[in-house]
Amino acid sequence: MDAGLSVAEARRIVTRRLEAAGVDAAAAEALVLLEAATGLDRADLLVRPEHVLEGDERRRLLEALRRRVAREPLQHILGSAPFYGLELAVDGTVLVPRPETERLVELVLERLRPCEAPRVLDVGTGSGAVALAVKAERPDAEVMASDVSTEAVRMARRNAAALGLDVVVVRSDLLAEGAVAAFAAGCDALVANLPYLPSGDARTLQAEAAHDPALALFGGDDGLDVVRRLLAQASRVMRSGALLALELDPRNLGLAERELLGWRATCRASDLAGRERFLLARR
Repeated sequence: MDAGLSVAEARRIVTRRLEAAGVDAAAAEALVLLEAATGLDRADLLVRPEHVLEGDERRRLLEALRRRVAREPLQHILGSAPFYGLELAVDGTVLVPRPETERLVELVLERLRPCEAPRVLDVGTGSGAVALAVKAERPDAEVMASDVSTEAVRMARRNAAALGLDVVVVRSDLLAEGAVAAFAAGCDALVANLPYLPSGDARTLQAEAAHDPALALFGGDDGLDVVRRLLAQASRVMRSGALLALELDPRNLGLAERELLGWRATCRASDLAGRERFLLARR
């Protein structure tokens, strides 16, 4: 990109390069990268197409474009991702929260509506998305989050502090840590978006997924290795009537449902595209 490059010219160049790299919604992403590089908001970019990018702005745009053409997730480049009305810090150490998971939050909140000061445990919290969304919507809730990844625990704590939300984040392999098991024993809801993809999917995922931690994606041959371990632990400690809410791959939801021996009021729920993705049950 030459010196004296205008916003309009940069937008055309970036869009073409993103399209050539196979990026969906290239035109929209070009605007996002320009916003990040210049500090101008969308309205300013559109009404000031003649604005000339200064040296630092060009350098930031070129670096962001290089990373995006390499199919690094846009959220990693920006350093944040929106989720349920919150803006969460993310990087390559945690899974970028997906829009589909907002429905998981909705399902849990709907079922907790009659419950005063509910206790909610989010297992495999990653960036803290689900736990923080629940706490933001239900300030009266006592919320704990756990993750086996030290980096994820650090990120979730960072997001909780930045948002001013009182969520306790503990490093634990599912419910193995004593404090987490004790919280699970008295919780009203245990929610989990665990690794659920079959390991064979590693060969077919979009290029962006290569930048997500494999630990957060893959759950063995059928995708349910981690989920099965959680179900075994939850069956031992959760009290009668407590809610279990899981996000799964639509391909293995039925198989997971058959694992819920001894659970009652089991039901499925679909995402906004109509795919059965969520499994809910009462202990």
